[in-house]
Amino acid sequence: MKKILNDPDEFVDEMLEGILLAHQKDLRSAGDSRAIVRRGAPILGKVAIATGGGSGHLPSFLGYVGRGLVDGCAVGNVFSSPSSDQMLAVTRGIDGGAGVLYLYGNYGGDTMNFDMAAELAAAEGIEVRTVRVADDVASASREQANRRRGVAGLVLAYKIAGAAAASGGSLDEVETITRDAVSRIRSVGVGLAPCTVPAVGVPTFAIEQDEMEFGMGIHGERGIRRERLQPADVIADRMLEAVLEELDLEPRAQVAVVVNGLGATPPEELYILYRRIHRGLASRQIEVHRAYVGEYATSLEMAGASLSVIHLNERLCVLLDMPAESPFFVQTEVVAAAHRGDRQ
Repeated sequence: MKKILNDPDEFVDEMLEGILLAHQKDLRSAGDSRAIVRRGAPILGKVAIATGGGSGHLPSFLGYVGRGLVDGCAVGNVFSSPSSDQMLAVTRGIDGGAGVLYLYGNYGGDTMNFDMAAELAAAEGIEVRTVRVADDVASASREQANRRRGVAGLVLAYKIAGAAAASGGSLDEVETITRDAVSRIRSVGVGLAPCTVPAVGVPTFAIEQDEMEFGMGIHGERGIRRERLQPADVIADRMLEAVLEELDLEPRAQVAVVVNGLGATPPEELYILYRRIHRGLASRQIEVHRAYVGEYATSLEMAGASLSVIHLNERLCVLLDMPAESPFFVQTEVVAAAHRGDRQ
């Protein structure tokens, strides 16, 4: 194992300490070193959004704590769920009296601990609603969609839910629009090389140099099949086919696209994938309203990429275009206005 670290057992806490020191104008601890909230929280009268999950996925989940995004995040060990106490600390730290929406990926440990935190919060008079993201089409069939994993599509859900809350929506309204958005997101990934969890010290899986795993999960979970490494255009075509098969888009439909690097894939390669994906959508007369290309949900130094597509309507376009800012994600009002052709 070659990593820049001290004690592997201190990896997460030292990382969090560094983030809080580097971004102390934006983030603060909420009474627990692994409960992080935006500076200025709670915001009176605003619906608060909380998320969380295992470390090792930066910028997810912690990287989306900020204006127009989520208000707080609980962080667990690498690839492990945060505790219910940590999630409760986040909930207390962000509740402004209008309720809290829990928004996170569909994993068993997260569900158990977040549900427990919601019960504890309710006992303190804090109303909590929950929306889970299950966008990974490779992890279960359409008939068992509730068993699917949450992957990089979660970033689109953060953006839309955060905008709905920042616009003054009620808890009912924010929950409804977020559920609608989540129902319209599909994702799939391809893994090329493993990562190493610091506390374990060995790669999470083995794969030959000339192989790839189609449909691999963000923690290295087995995909649909392992096969010979294919050219970028073939990979892009197959990922696009996998998500479009379920979205059933008509010509002139509008989408947003996330081409996400898993940690060790250069941006140049991601743009090669996006080039083909964009052309594939255009050939089907599907319009790309926004494209996000880069690292949005990683898996330490795993090599590979994922594709997420959301089918937009007019309301979701407006919310997606609204400004947002965190230490890891910035979308300015000027860019949003220019994208709409409204250069005020």
